[in-house]
Amino acid sequence: MDKLQLLIFPFNGNGLEALDCIDSARFEFIGFVDDNEEKRNQLQPWPIMDRTALTRHNKAKILAVPGGPLSYLKRSEYILGLGIDPSRLVSIIHPHAHIGHSVKIGTNCLIMAGVVLTSNASIGDHVCILPNTVVHHDSVIGDHSLVGSNVAIAGGTRIGRNCYIGSGTNIMNGIEVGEFSLIGLGSNVTKSIAPYSKVAGNPAKPILKK
Repeated sequence: MDKLQLLIFPFNGNGLEALDCIDSARFEFIGFVDDNEEKRNQLQPWPIMDRTALTRHNKAKILAVPGGPLSYLKRSEYILGLGIDPSRLVSIIHPHAHIGHSVKIGTNCLIMAGVVLTSNASIGDHVCILPNTVVHHDSVIGDHSLVGSNVAIAGGTRIGRNCYIGSGTNIMNGIEVGEFSLIGLGSNVTKSIAPYSKVAGNPAKPILKK
């Protein structure tokens, strides 16, 4: 079987980590796509191209992993702005991730090494989960959310869309994190969080603006 060509957008931390997750028997990585001219001028082992590459390589599959703690709210906007046929988007799952019974994973997801998704967990579209995170049974992670490394999401938890869950966070079972929320690094979340919240700490409390 011929390999599928793969482009990654953009050239960022998530994109670099995705390189370690690619199944080389299935995909041929041909480069990054990035809007930043300075990045495109860097000397890298891989091509960093502008958006015309999406048209030039019109048969290539695409993994789109923009966003971080400063821009997670606009992830859906960035991905939609690529203007590509959604059928070109693919999910990439590291071979050392563990996917349990009846787990659902959407399109354009990146699941990194050591991630454990247990029975009946549901991962939406355009979700990125960093290494060694555990999503327990019957939990749901909404579209366009980013989950850091070493996060524990207990059973029956619901994470809304466009959320950012900082690395080292623990989320108690059966609670809800409202859409467009941010949870800071190393937090312990013991009760539900309203949409558009920013919380941190042990236990997690609203981040006060200075």
